[in-house]
Amino acid sequence: MAPLDPERDRAILDATMELLSEVGYDRMTVDQIAKRARASKATIYRRWAGKPELVVDVICRRFDMDAPLGQDTGSLRGDLAAIFSSLCQAVERKHTLVIGLSSTLVSNQELARTLRTHMQAKDLGDVKTLLDQAVERGELAGAVDPARLFAIAEALVWHRMIFNGSPFDEAFVAESVDGVLLPVVTAWAAG
Repeated sequence: MAPLDPERDRAILDATMELLSEVGYDRMTVDQIAKRARASKATIYRRWAGKPELVVDVICRRFDMDAPLGQDTGSLRGDLAAIFSSLCQAVERKHTLVIGLSSTLVSNQELARTLRTHMQAKDLGDVKTLLDQAVERGELAGAVDPARLFAIAEALVWHRMIFNGSPFDEAFVAESVDGVLLPVVTAWAAG
């Protein structure tokens, strides 16, 4: 990707986000994005190959999930609750966009392929550290794959978002940690 002035970059991403919310992916055009961002189409095409790449950049960069996923609370349960709460907050920030694009991702294979190609793997180093500390404290019998834990946590959050529409409140965090994550992680560690 060609370097772009950060303010111009932000204006283009903002315009894309706004138009996605207003007219949807299929009806949004690069012309509309350029007009709203007060940029030329050439500027957009120097940075992004097309509309799919621009939308994927909005998803991957604008709704960055690379913020730390929790903190060391001193207990496995507390750490899992912190991880899960951070995930809930990240999903809340981007749910409208992802929900709005979900049907398009099914029908538009070019966009779906572009998204799969560019989705960055989540850095789960902080989750691994917290799980390793739980082993050191004797709360877990063995190592646990942080990617498996994160996949289950994401599934719980997205299921709630899509099918229940209920808030991500403290009760949901406690129910998910105590009823699902803690028992599963403990069972995996045991072997």
